[in-house]
Amino acid sequence: MSNLKPIKLLVAIAVGYTSLLGGNSWVLAKPTVSSPNPRNTNNVPLITPTKKTHFAQVPLPSSERRPGGRVRGGAKRGSCPSVEPQLTALVPFTEDVPTVTNVWGLTTQAHPTFLFYVPYSQDSGYPTEFVLQDQDANIIYQKAIALPEKPGIISVSLPTDAVALALDKQYRWFFTVECDHKKPSPPIYVEGVIQRVQLKPATLKQLETSSPLQKIDIYAENGIWFDSAELLFQLRQQNPRDTTLAEKWRNLLTSIKLDDIIPKPLISSKP
Repeated sequence: MSNLKPIKLLVAIAVGYTSLLGGNSWVLAKPTVSSPNPRNTNNVPLITPTKKTHFAQVPLPSSERRPGGRVRGGAKRGSCPSVEPQLTALVPFTEDVPTVTNVWGLTTQAHPTFLFYVPYSQDSGYPTEFVLQDQDANIIYQKAIALPEKPGIISVSLPTDAVALALDKQYRWFFTVECDHKKPSPPIYVEGVIQRVQLKPATLKQLETSSPLQKIDIYAENGIWFDSAELLFQLRQQNPRDTTLAEKWRNLLTSIKLDDIIPKPLISSKP
């Protein structure tokens, strides 16, 4: 486990946000299902969508305080090298004003997967950590993360033996990189909020008979970011040369204004 002092600092920052949302009632849009594609050279039950994949962000929670957060983790001071793109969370975000960013997304999973673009490799030796807090800023999961062999997009999954996300509760996550853990300077980090929701019975029934690409669109069109992004991430790893998947990845990231992350390599998850 890495030095927790920076994490304590972040926890203190996060406490300001923990009057977050009580229960919210989500109205999910009815998705449009794509038509099937008979061509499948990869032996995977995929379909070609009839329109661009687009993520539909649901309205921000109605509360006195917005989720806040950071989608980019730039190195402004300290020993962190300046890189472009910066450390980036692959999560939807909105900007109320130029200096206020809200980073948050929905999932249907009790143990979701998070995606991050990490601009540093394991050769740097930078201590890296993922932290998940409940609404009262209690740490419910904390794990040291191994940096990839080269910069790229990695996945961090909440394990099945960790505390399951409760329905209609918000959880704050942090992904931190300490460029020099021997100095008191704070780490670079990204931060946001995730909430687990339940889909309507009709949508759940539709998912049961949908192909993987249809599921990506159904989740995206209903504002369920984490499920849509995780499934597409997995399919792209299994089919790296599939042009349909590459185009869907481009469309999905463009819809949340992360165009600079589109060409970055996807790093396979380690067991």
